[in-house]
Amino acid sequence: MKSYRLVPGHGLAGLTVQDRDEPEPGRGQVVVRMRANSIGFRDLMVLADNYPLPITPGVVPGCEGVGEVVAIGQDVGRVKAGDRVAAAVFPRWHDGPFRRDNAAQLGTMIDGVLTEYAVLSEDGVVHIPEHLSYEEAATLPLAAVTAWNALTAGGAPRPGSTVLTLGSGAVSLFTLRFAKLAGARVIVTTSSAAKAERLRALGADEVINYRESPQWWQDVRALTDDLGAERVVDPSGPLEQSLKSVAVSGEVALVGRWLSGAEGAMPLDPAVLFGAGAVLRRVATGSRAHFTELNRAVAAHRVRPVIDRVFPFDEVPDAFRYVQPGGGFGKVVISHD
Repeated sequence: MKSYRLVPGHGLAGLTVQDRDEPEPGRGQVVVRMRANSIGFRDLMVLADNYPLPITPGVVPGCEGVGEVVAIGQDVGRVKAGDRVAAAVFPRWHDGPFRRDNAAQLGTMIDGVLTEYAVLSEDGVVHIPEHLSYEEAATLPLAAVTAWNALTAGGAPRPGSTVLTLGSGAVSLFTLRFAKLAGARVIVTTSSAAKAERLRALGADEVINYRESPQWWQDVRALTDDLGAERVVDPSGPLEQSLKSVAVSGEVALVGRWLSGAEGAMPLDPAVLFGAGAVLRRVATGSRAHFTELNRAVAAHRVRPVIDRVFPFDEVPDAFRYVQPGGGFGKVVISHD
């Protein structure tokens, strides 16, 4: 089989393809013939060794992958050969709060899924919705789980409440879709009129162009009669503007992208945090339980994700080059077919 390997800190020059023997499952493990992956900003951070978690030299990169179970080890009971499954980004985080002892992440600390065959713990996979293709399902493990956690772990949005999500990246697109399913009013920020039009087509009630309105928190206040949004999902920053946009006793769900040195990583005035009168909750993707819950919602409502572009497995470096400039709309997917 062919498997990508990574030397962290060398960018694309540290990404190689190696031939390995097809793996055999151990006790409690399954072998998954990978059918599709997706990649994004997180993977660029891993390539650059600019990621909060340690990266094992020679690791198989990629944390988002789906495929078919082709072999099972002893004592496996959750899945069987032929099942369509997705890998959980944190295979040891089954439920409950995130802890250090379940922080092992695919594609950084342990081997990931940019490979033709992956050995995974049976406890680290979930079944994927039947109506989705492998390429569509590959968009779920990171961005969709993150959006679901951001929206629901602090209490799901109520019908008629206001949700603000920043930017038109994959997390925000899933946040928009899930919040609309809950009956919320959704405000989205974006950088262009073309993206604004696509966001409205997906159901956004209001779209703010942050290039035209740099102090966009004022627009949020105006659109909410100065009350603010009950839930803010912040994958991009600036965090200060998110805190100025949130309603008193609301919540800001802080997704990890700002840690990379993006605009939102600027120092924060403690007075702004105190004055917001809201909860600030960091979101580290989500657990297997979050993934299972969102799959039920995706299946029940026949949700289909937004895919920007699909690359074949042997063109993964080209896919990374495509992701680097940003500016896409939807997930970039790797197909093994």
